[in-house]
Amino acid sequence: MQHAVRSRAAIRTGLTPVPRPRTPGVTSLIDADALRVLHRAARTLLDDLPDLTDRLVALLQEQEPAYRAAVTKDAAATWQEAHRSLRHSVASLLDPRGARDAARRCSWRIGAARAEQGLPLDALLHAFRLGGSLVWQRLVEETSRAAPEDVRLLVHVAADVWNFVDEHCTLVADAYRQTEWQIGRRRENRARLLAAGLLDGTGRIADLPEAARALDLPEQGRYVVVAVTGGPPARSDAARAVAVPSGARVHWHAGPEVDYGIVLVGAVEGLTDPGPPRTASHAPVPGLRIGVGSPVEGLAAVGDARRLADTALDICPAAGGTVRLADQLPAALVVSSPELGRALAEKVLGPLLRLEPADREVLLDTLTTWLECDGSAQRAGERLYCHRNTVLNRLRRCEQLTGRSLARPADVVEFSLALTARRVLRD
Repeated sequence: MQHAVRSRAAIRTGLTPVPRPRTPGVTSLIDADALRVLHRAARTLLDDLPDLTDRLVALLQEQEPAYRAAVTKDAAATWQEAHRSLRHSVASLLDPRGARDAARRCSWRIGAARAEQGLPLDALLHAFRLGGSLVWQRLVEETSRAAPEDVRLLVHVAADVWNFVDEHCTLVADAYRQTEWQIGRRRENRARLLAAGLLDGTGRIADLPEAARALDLPEQGRYVVVAVTGGPPARSDAARAVAVPSGARVHWHAGPEVDYGIVLVGAVEGLTDPGPPRTASHAPVPGLRIGVGSPVEGLAAVGDARRLADTALDICPAAGGTVRLADQLPAALVVSSPELGRALAEKVLGPLLRLEPADREVLLDTLTTWLECDGSAQRAGERLYCHRNTVLNRLRRCEQLTGRSLARPADVVEFSLALTARRVLRD
């Protein structure tokens, strides 16, 4: 808090006008008289502080709805706050130097406390200005009652009194905004911890209601987790927009390598089923990989949904793309147990894998294409730009080398899973 009373020269800003010639000593005499009048009135206000506090609280209830609610909630606390603030303010009129630090601490604590309570900053500043107006009004009233002829002297300290009010309004606003920022950071950190607990499956059941509030998601609902990675880091917002359609209720959690979106299924068109998110309105992001898990029920199961999304992401090609787990369940089985997947690939495709590279790739591509064409040699030949008989000859060679028959459904399943394992477990 600055001094409540200073010489008028000390508070001028901007260009200073040239003073008129005056008799030496007039300024100091006027200041001394003004200080005497101010101190006399301030001592009376200090003695009558409870009544002054009552008047301020009544004004707040009458003019400021936010304080009306605060008084209704805890009238004693509001009265004590107003009393402390007025006491420090009036004490600063009597002893500017001695009371400065205590008054500043008082205003700072009020600003911080009201930010914690959620009282609007405008209401708080209005309260401080009302308090300043009330103190000035009572100073004038008391001087008019005790010595009416001295009222004119208060003009010489008016600017300092209002500078004091402005300084404390600035101080309380700084305290409020700093505390508000800290509250926001705490809230963000808490939301991040709660989201991490849900995704890791380590969150407590007792924390679910808090997590629902912090993430702005219902505790009971159908959820899908979307895992996003790759692409230029500077375009994370664009990547998230590709992964989840606009309008979806989603909470994003940024991880070291993968961002996870906890998406409420059914909140928007396009996510009413476990299908892939719509991306038609967004250009693909180069290198972006998106894994969409299967739906789960409730926030408590988000950890399972995250594991499903990770599995879908593991299937996603390194070059980028979107994989929906529901469409890639055989591949999901393989990546869920990579050791068994590699063992299956070696057992079924081992003789083919040991051929010369050119011969190996021709046979594996033919087998893969034939399976993708639902066992049609004609369509497979069209895709491979060769005659259907060529396809059939290659397939017979695959059967001879592996000892399996493409006419037996069980062998076809093994071929399909083995090829999938080779594709998704290249590393």
